[in-house]
Formats: sequence, C-alpha cells, structure tokens
Amino acid sequence: MADPVRYAYTTLITRASYLAGVIVLAHTLKKQGSKYPLLVYYTNGLKQDAVRALQLEAPKLNLILRPCDLLLPRADVQVHLIAERFGDTWTKLRVFDCTEYDTVCYLDADMAIFNKNMDSVFSKAFQLPHDWIAANHACVCNLDHDEWAPDDWVKENCAYTPISHPDALTHPTQAKPDSRPTYHLLNSGMFLYHPSKELWDSMLNFFNTTDKLGTYKFPDQDFLADFFRNRWMSLGWQFNALKTMRYWHTNIWRDDEVVCLHYIVDKPWAARVGADGVAGYKGRDGETHTWWWKQYADWTEQRRADQGEEVLGIVGKFVASEDGSENSDPDMRAIGSKVQAFAGNKAPRAEEKHDGSEAQSKQGDEPGGHVMRKKALGEHGHGPVVHPNGRGKMSL
Repeated sequence: MADPVRYAYTTLITRASYLAGVIVLAHTLKKQGSKYPLLVYYTNGLKQDAVRALQLEAPKLNLILRPCDLLLPRADVQVHLIAERFGDTWTKLRVFDCTEYDTVCYLDADMAIFNKNMDSVFSKAFQLPHDWIAANHACVCNLDHDEWAPDDWVKENCAYTPISHPDALTHPTQAKPDSRPTYHLLNSGMFLYHPSKELWDSMLNFFNTTDKLGTYKFPDQDFLADFFRNRWMSLGWQFNALKTMRYWHTNIWRDDEVVCLHYIVDKPWAARVGADGVAGYKGRDGETHTWWWKQYADWTEQRRADQGEEVLGIVGKFVASEDGSENSDPDMRAIGSKVQAFAGNKAPRAEEKHDGSEAQSKQGDEPGGHVMRKKALGEHGHGPVVHPNGRGKMSL
C-alpha cells in the first residue's frame, strides 16, 4: 500500500507584534476543521515570551515549531523596499525546505480562516507540476494612489477586474507568457507548493546569484513572481481574500465565500474597532476587522476555560488595549493605523520592468534605499524541530 500523502501548512513569525496573528490563524484553521499541522518558522531574534506562547499553544493548535535563521541578501545588494519591516520577509523563502511533506500551503501570519475548511486548497495539488506554485494575483488597482506604486498599477490592469462572481471562484485569470506584465504578479500571502531539495537548492542558488534583488519592493513576493515566472497557477480569490477587495472588487467579493482573509496593510489586532464600527487605516475595514476580533475573543474564552492565564498574558501584550488605545511598542505602531507613515520608501526613479527582465535601477540615490547584510546560509537553516506531543507525531 502506498504511503499516505503528507500535507501541512507553514507560516513565519520574526517579530512578537505578529504573535496574535499566528495564534488566530492557527485557531481558525482548527476551528474550521483542518486536519493538518501548521509549521511555525520563527527566527532566533523572536522575543522569548513570544516563543513561550507558541510552545504553550503547540499541543492545542497542532503547531510544529521550527527555529530558523534570517535569510538576507548579499552584503553588496542595496534594496529599495516599500517599508523597512519587509526586510524580514526574505526569510519566508525558508519554508520551501520542509521536504518531509508532499504538498504544503504557506499562509501569512496576518491571515485568518472563515466559513469553510482551508484544507480544500490541497485538492489543487494534483494539478500542480512539481516545480510550480499555486497562488493568487496581486491586486494592482491602487485606488488609494499610493506614491510607491508603479504607473501600471491601475484598475484596468488588475487580474481581478475582468472576472465576476461566481466564475471567479473557480476560473480565475490565468497568466500566460504573453499576458500584460501585471498579470504575472502574485501575492505571496498564500501559496501552494511541492517542497523538494532540488527546488530549494535552485531557489537558494537564484537568491545568491541574481542581480535583481535590489529591484524588488516586496522582497519575497517579487522574488517568487520572478523565480516562478510562467510556472505558477492562479487560484480562486477566496483562498487569499485581500481585505481591500471587499470594496475594490465588488464584482467578485462575497462575504460568505471568503475562506482565507488576508489582513494586508494595518493589522486588526493593532487597534480596536471603534464604537462606530470604523477600523482600518482608511476607516473602511470595520467589518473584516470585527471578524478577526470575534475569533480572538473565541480563543481567549477557550484559554480562560482551561486555565491558560500564562499564554493569555503574553499574547495580550501584543494586541491593542481594551480602552481603544494603540500599543506604544514601535513594532506594533508599524502595523497599526499609521502604517502608511512607515511606507516611505519610494521606488527608484529609474525605469523598472515587471516582466522579469533586468531592471535598470540607480542604486544609492534614493532616500529609502538601505543595505541589508547577509548572514551565512545553511542548506536548511533551521534548528531542532519541536513537535506538539514531543514524539514526532502530529496531533490531529
């Protein structure tokens, strides 16, 4: 008899300000009936109390903890990121090293699962070639006219614009080699992949040798779009439902169809929803942020019932106060309602292309440019694996 197929989820946390996000992600995965573990990659610099919280939650939320090193570009690479906090996200690429699994679904720590079991995404695994990923398009509407966005980020160039409900759930826009450049851009908040040593080695080689890293504004996202160009399959929007799509893409959005909600820009746990129902850095996300807070309340209620005062105390330090004031911690402020004030890194003035060709970026003359120093890379880069029950078996 053939061995059963092994599935898992992965996520990454580098800062304690995302602890509540990981907890609610894991809680909602379990609540909606997921059968598979969530591998939580965390960097060595993560605060010890946040690590302790994850250890306490591991047996309850089917977590497997994987310490890992930061993954950073070569010392001679000068990057131009949208925000400094994105500098940690190169490390997301390390999730491709979990080669003990057949198919894995990566989920950002600012996501939560609603309405349906996320495990349904694994039904797409059999359509996916071994060296491809499945993901969702980046929304390039830029209806808020952010200055950092390229000129071609307009609604008519967005892959979500020409589709409509209900077909959008099952027949998303697929990028073809001759598609417009913006159709080749993906959002890396969720992606499905077949991890293998060959794929990971190939990615590391590209990471360590390409001269394009300095042109990427969203580190891991632009890297994946480049590395997997013409080798990624688009999934229905419901598996990576960007919260802004609720009012930017009413042509496809339906509340009850959301499976995985992606809290891009400011994070719901950084500020309470106002008494008037207003939330979000533009005041338009009260509904979706309320959904997150309801799940957080559900988790806290469960922990109070099983005497989980320690973990409640830790996680509570990294959410907004009940009186409505925002947390004064700098990392928390960077993901709160003033988030756009932390996105001051404008794009290099030289021409940049989204079609995977070399960008002619002038380095060193932009106010947002900074050099990120690389640590030595190991082939795997993570420490000992901590399993939920300490015996290497999954808690289902």
